[in-house]
Amino acid sequence: MIRISELKLPVIHAEDALTREAAAKLHIKESSVTAVHIARRSLDARKKPDLFYVYTLDVEVKGKLPAKGKHNNIMSTPDEQYRIPLPGSLPVHSRPVVIGSGPAGLFAALLLSEAGFRPVILERGEDALTRTKKAEKLFCEGVLDPVSNVQFGEGGAGTFSDGKLNTSVKDPGFRGKFVKETFVRFGADPEILYDAKPHVGTDVLTGILVRMREYMTGLGAEYRFLSQATGFQLKNGALSAVVVNDREVIPAEIAVLAPGHSARDTFFMLHELGVAMQAKPFAAGVRIEHPQTMIDFSQYGRARESLPPAAYKLTHTTKTGRGVYSFCMCPGGYVVNASSEPGRLTVNGMSYSKRDSANANSALIVSVTPEDYAAFPGAEHVPEALAGIAFQRKLEEAAFRAAGGDLPQILFGDLKNGRVSSSYGDFISCTKGKRAFADVNMILPDFMKGSLLEGIDAFGRKIKGFDRYDAIITAVEARSSSPVRILRDERRVASIPGLYPAGEGAGYAGGIMSAAMDGMRCAEEIIRAYAPNAEL
Repeated sequence: MIRISELKLPVIHAEDALTREAAAKLHIKESSVTAVHIARRSLDARKKPDLFYVYTLDVEVKGKLPAKGKHNNIMSTPDEQYRIPLPGSLPVHSRPVVIGSGPAGLFAALLLSEAGFRPVILERGEDALTRTKKAEKLFCEGVLDPVSNVQFGEGGAGTFSDGKLNTSVKDPGFRGKFVKETFVRFGADPEILYDAKPHVGTDVLTGILVRMREYMTGLGAEYRFLSQATGFQLKNGALSAVVVNDREVIPAEIAVLAPGHSARDTFFMLHELGVAMQAKPFAAGVRIEHPQTMIDFSQYGRARESLPPAAYKLTHTTKTGRGVYSFCMCPGGYVVNASSEPGRLTVNGMSYSKRDSANANSALIVSVTPEDYAAFPGAEHVPEALAGIAFQRKLEEAAFRAAGGDLPQILFGDLKNGRVSSSYGDFISCTKGKRAFADVNMILPDFMKGSLLEGIDAFGRKIKGFDRYDAIITAVEARSSSPVRILRDERRVASIPGLYPAGEGAGYAGGIMSAAMDGMRCAEEIIRAYAPNAEL
């Protein structure tokens, strides 16, 4: 096949336009083109309101391939297939254990299953369908199940998000392509394979997770829900077993530790066990909502028509040098009660596959350093490596108190003027969870509030109306990433041999794609080193 890049067409074009343009670029007849495959598609909105799709195409032709000549945008289609490593030779006397079924654990378990290792997957929460019902109970009735919720359960926290699959992580091994192909294989829209900003949607992710589980159990994997790893046993300094729910002992020489960023009790357990870890920078802030039509007009210069709901990505460096940026932006989405601990409240954003709510929302978060939270009241009562958790909890406790467990909201103008809002402006909030106006000023530390106010004013100069008085702010977004990093060596092994920390919770990823890819890397190290034992 031949790859053609930088092929530009209006966003509304005839179905056969790709074939016609590909033939023209190759200087061959249209009838000579037997197939056209979209490798990538991005939107060019630089000349609003005239919008274009920019394609990279892989083209099959009859007979001999045409000469590529000196055209930089025409080349042979490269080999971009992901290849799982060949198994190693070290014997293994127990089945590998995967702790956590979020993106990192999910894809580590998938590779281990396909390589014949028959892993045991431990998930502290419940299966995807059951946890969805528990999450709806929280949204509708305010009843939190600390075991099974938006953070804990099959699929991890990423299940209740926009299902965004874009990442800036370099990927020479094409792991990201494999992740997207796997999602399509189990039910996602094939468009995610080539869209520059692919997303799956919370509603579709649930079914994908169920089908992936059924596939892996067919290969011999074992899923165990309501099964929290509460300890480890060692032999000669190396991993020998995983303790489940403080009572059951599962022999394990190998374990992928993918707990997610909210497994705070797990981090404290690891610290007591002496696992090497350190505090790391993260970010915290709020969710902000605007009418989706406003974002569409800003980004497209006109009504959306056949285009998807518009997204944005914004960054600002404050006068003090602190970073403020948008994160996990959800076009046509909802602000979600993402709490997992009684008496504490945190929010997230999610979209369904159609992205059809009236509002756009995004996290607006401020960089937080270990120096920031080490000086925060309460940090002196926890180990230095876990001080970030204490900081997060303080924010979440304040958010819970502010509105009695409902989502605390304020209009941007009122936040700026130090007032409590009493009503919405020209649009209302789209949430999953009860909400109430509250004094968000009392939730945010001064450095965070000041940075957010400066950032929103700056973003208003980039997107008209972003700083409108009635932009809706919901507090507090405290779990954009893990405040802890579990140290590992070049083979991705922790200070306890046999333990492989992976994903966002371990401090090595920041989203579905990067977490899945990191889980794959850990599984690859295991596969390269060990030989599967069919007798286990």
